[in-house]
Amino acid sequence: MPRNTFLAMLSLPVALAACGTPEERCISRNTHEYRAVNNLLSEVEANLARGYAWGERAVETDRLTQCRGYYTGPDGVYGVYYRPCYVDSVDIVRYRIPIDPAAEQRKRDNLLERRQKLAAPAQAAVQACKAAYPE
Repeated sequence: MPRNTFLAMLSLPVALAACGTPEERCISRNTHEYRAVNNLLSEVEANLARGYAWGERAVETDRLTQCRGYYTGPDGVYGVYYRPCYVDSVDIVRYRIPIDPAAEQRKRDNLLERRQKLAAPAQAAVQACKAAYPE
């Protein structure tokens, strides 16, 4: 086995241990859908409160900056110089998206119903994980 592969395999348990306790990993794994529905619900409720949704897009621009260059002088000494240059820059820009309030309310109602259906299994999973991995 190559040395780098062996070292990577040695560090794997350390990396996994950094992701939380076994109980936390169990709870996270078994309540993923419930948490996703909660996140979507909070986003929809925020959209309804604001009256619009947020969108994001990447905008590419050129940015003027200083670029470094190197030269060798006539006496063989190296030097550094700076010159203005353009570099590509990507910025994330947020923009407003109009929403249909009736559609957002239907979405909210469906998410509330889905969350209610997922609440009991999620609670049971949390209790099972706490029983399986007491801290």
